Amino acid sequence: MPPILRALRRFPGPRLTGLGSGLFCLAAMVLSGALDRLLFDGAAAVYGVLFLLVSALSAGWVRKADLVTAPVAAPISFAVGALPIADGAGGAGARLMGLFTTLALNAGWLYAGTLVAVAIVGVRRVRLMARRAAQRRAAGQQPASRSAAPAPRRRTA
Repeated sequence: MPPILRALRRFPGPRLTGLGSGLFCLAAMVLSGALDRLLFDGAAAVYGVLFLLVSALSAGWVRKADLVTAPVAAPISFAVGALPIADGAGGAGARLMGLFTTLALNAGWLYAGTLVAVAIVGVRRVRLMARRAAQRRAAGQQPASRSAAPAPRRRTA
């Protein structure tokens, strides 16, 4: 196995609940937006690349039972995290219009990050279904320890 794959296998694999995944995504994107504003003067490319990374991590770390939440939380966190990099000075209306403009101009990053989350979740879901099917086939091939005849049912009047 190549050393890079071995290093990736040692990477921690936390399992977040659906809420935890959404909060992770939201906090990471708000922090990314604030740092982008401070360090790069709100560069959309930096924010977009960070969004792709956060979307991939969120989709990879969510529990199997909550897989559907990662693609839902990603675009919401993108929009909330874009508040610091949105232009608009002069009040709430100007800030809101700046946010809408930022979202419209960076829709490509938004779609790409959401697509990354959907792809990772889809692959994980297919692997989970294949693993469950293999377990059912293996369980069906083993001899049953109980008798094959079902217990008689009692009739109630």
